[in-house]
Amino acid sequence: MTTSHHRVEASLAGMLVVTGTLLWLRAPAFFSAGNLLDMLLATLPVLVVAIGATLVILIGEIDISVGSAFAIASVVAGQSAVWHLPMPAVVLLTVLTGAAIGALNGSLVATLRLPSIVVTLATMVALRDGLRWITQGAWVQNLPPGFQFLGVSQSWYPLVALGIAAAVLATAAWTLRYLPAGRAVYATGSSADAARLAGIPVAVVRFWVFVIGGACTGLAALLNAVRFDQIPSNAGLGLEMQVIAAVVVGGTAITGGRGTLMGTVLGVALLGSIGPALTFLSASPYWERALQGAIVLIAVGIASRRAPAGVWPMRRPVKNAGASPR
Repeated sequence: MTTSHHRVEASLAGMLVVTGTLLWLRAPAFFSAGNLLDMLLATLPVLVVAIGATLVILIGEIDISVGSAFAIASVVAGQSAVWHLPMPAVVLLTVLTGAAIGALNGSLVATLRLPSIVVTLATMVALRDGLRWITQGAWVQNLPPGFQFLGVSQSWYPLVALGIAAAVLATAAWTLRYLPAGRAVYATGSSADAARLAGIPVAVVRFWVFVIGGACTGLAALLNAVRFDQIPSNAGLGLEMQVIAAVVVGGTAITGGRGTLMGTVLGVALLGSIGPALTFLSASPYWERALQGAIVLIAVGIASRRAPAGVWPMRRPVKNAGASPR
């Protein structure tokens, strides 16, 4: 990890401390066990999606269809449970649904070399409208008791969900740091041409990163859906903004090749605390999006000022294209 990554993460940690201190002084009820638990359960699905989004952005691409994929995976999870499929099958089918959507995006980007923002914008609209047409806006209801909280008790579910998210995070972080696949991700985002010269199959890397990102979205949809007794067909609205903002604020370069998952974790924590904080401070919830946008602009502005002239964000030299940052 580079010094710049440490600076970004230290800055985010500092902002969290300052925010927490202000809330402790102005609204100590924010730190009640019930509120912190609700925030954790609401944030964990966003974190899992953001892990996949970080990988996509690291290769220099973007996926703005995650909200629509989240909605489809949520409905698939609920409907599978209504059809009385066993819970392992529900989990597998939901994750595979997200992975299939990721594979669709990845195929169009990697094989046809279409711009990812155009591809995922198209799939975002098509998937959302297609789901609305199929469901006619109806919510999935009559969910069986075994679906709630993944079949465990409500008191145990937070630990189970936290364990699942931690396992996904640890696996992704370890892969990025120690495995050739992780170095291929960084190399592809730093310079696709240099990566090809180094023998890295760039198209394959792009395809599988989108698949993994989609699988993360499917898993996140499941973790969110099992918390409720009904599943809306419009789930995930605005999720793409929240996820991409967290990744960018966490220091991942929007053009790829630079970033860490720890920064993403801190970005998710910071942006995820804005809404509840506004509620406890008796401020209008409509400020949440405005504050998120302002934080993103500040983060991008700081990153652009630190980059060398004509190069933003900073890229590693071609001769190091095959190595991950330390």
